[in-house]
Amino acid sequence: MVAKAAGTAWKWCRRVVFWSAVGSVALVVVLRFVPVYWTPLMLIRVCEQWGEGRPAMLKHRWVSIERIAEPLALAVVAAEDNRFLIHRGFDLEQIVEARRDADRGRRLRGASTISQQTAKNVFLWPGKSYVRKGLEAYFTALIEVLWGKRRIMEVYLNSIEMGDGIYGAEATAAAHFGKGAAALSRGEAALIAASLPNPRRLRSDRPSAYLLKRQGKILSLMGKIGPINWGVR
Repeated sequence: MVAKAAGTAWKWCRRVVFWSAVGSVALVVVLRFVPVYWTPLMLIRVCEQWGEGRPAMLKHRWVSIERIAEPLALAVVAAEDNRFLIHRGFDLEQIVEARRDADRGRRLRGASTISQQTAKNVFLWPGKSYVRKGLEAYFTALIEVLWGKRRIMEVYLNSIEMGDGIYGAEATAAAHFGKGAAALSRGEAALIAASLPNPRRLRSDRPSAYLLKRQGKILSLMGKIGPINWGVR
């Protein structure tokens, strides 16, 4: 009886794993073509606002990558992941370097790529558990294979948190600079990218001395990286 129950449980576990995998792949394929209008983080932030007694604020408007100024993609690559076009979702060099810094007792720093951040933003929730990180790696691998770099960047620039209740390039350009994302200048793009480590505190429309310093470094890196070639995977 016990063996039979165990066999039945194992069979159901295999079915759950199988259909979860099929469902996740199907979802990634669909989102290869369909705009991402909301993410788990957006819902979490709205709930946080309600919990704090504040009115819910969610500014987000999806636009195609053709309607986002090229300097913004270049700026986030320079600021967040300058090996974005050549790695396969995971920057092993940065992971090793971050581990070395931790072993030396230096301040912990992230080694998360734009692909990983996109996978987390679209499919998962904030957190540092092993389960969440494992799912992040799984979805990162899927979008690298099924989306490609250009689509990953398009979704990233449309879904990432760029201010308090503000998500994506179009909403940020309108709220902070009074224009569409297609009209962003190199300097404005660099300010937005500079704010990404903490966009609810670092405001690209009201840059502090620290943010302006980061902007200068990002602009310098943008000049070294040069135009993005989406033919590179």
